[in-house]
Amino acid sequence: MINKLAIVGIGLIGGSLARALRRAGYVKEIVGYGRNLNNLKLAVDLGVVDHAEVNLSAAIDEADMIVVAVPVGAMTEVFSQLSGRITRETVVTDVGSVKTSVVAMAREALDPAEFARFVPGHPIAGTEQSGVVSSREDLFQNHQIILSPEPETDAGAVEVVRSMWEAAGASVRSISAPQHDAILAASSHLPHVLAYALVDMLVRRDDHREIFDLAAGGFRDFTRIASSDPTMWRDICVANREPLLKLLQNFCDDLGEVMAAIEAGNGEWLMNTFDRARHARETYVKPAPSDSPDSVE
Repeated sequence: MINKLAIVGIGLIGGSLARALRRAGYVKEIVGYGRNLNNLKLAVDLGVVDHAEVNLSAAIDEADMIVVAVPVGAMTEVFSQLSGRITRETVVTDVGSVKTSVVAMAREALDPAEFARFVPGHPIAGTEQSGVVSSREDLFQNHQIILSPEPETDAGAVEVVRSMWEAAGASVRSISAPQHDAILAASSHLPHVLAYALVDMLVRRDDHREIFDLAAGGFRDFTRIASSDPTMWRDICVANREPLLKLLQNFCDDLGEVMAAIEAGNGEWLMNTFDRARHARETYVKPAPSDSPDSVE
């Protein structure tokens, strides 16, 4: 049971966590912190938080759980402001889609005792929508949450964060920060970059209106995630650039082979490649547990 939950950044993920924990009766008080007064007022009006603060010290005062739910690029500032304010009774976690850089930010900003109370986390759930207005209490139901504790992370703090996410309806697993970043670069970051790049390429064509007017389900399915928050995905790409760049180079190399096969009219090579890809997707990609595909990592 959480007595006071302070959410730093009330958007889709932070707001959905608040809703889920309130539904589960797992939290007594929820305080939201942010700088956008309209967004904070909306969070209060929607009943997502009990009250909101524009002063971080006031928001986290006596909080036993602090969830940092801001874009990765803003986390350095948040951790710096948390420094000196994390007590032995406080647990801090985050929801960032990149873990190695976030761990480094926290380690630099916090003293060793405070860093031990920080549990790096990442919910593998979301939609292409953003903002507290899009938050929903069932967003994490049957989705996975990854925790990436460091060797010095307090074991009790890890269990507190695990219990919180399980109360929100999620299943929790632990993997290292570097492994997390390599896997998510392939499963999430690369697809988002490709979707953004495709839509941007097409919209710069003179005939882009005709292209979008005639686009069918396949195009909508492939490019849906290009509607995700650009600020968040800019930060993710920069923070996880090394694993992402390696995958982009691999993709370019493989795409070159596809181009060569098309140019040569090598239908057999194309058939084998497409058949292998279809079989892999049908074998390894599980049906979504809800209508909210992974797009806010």
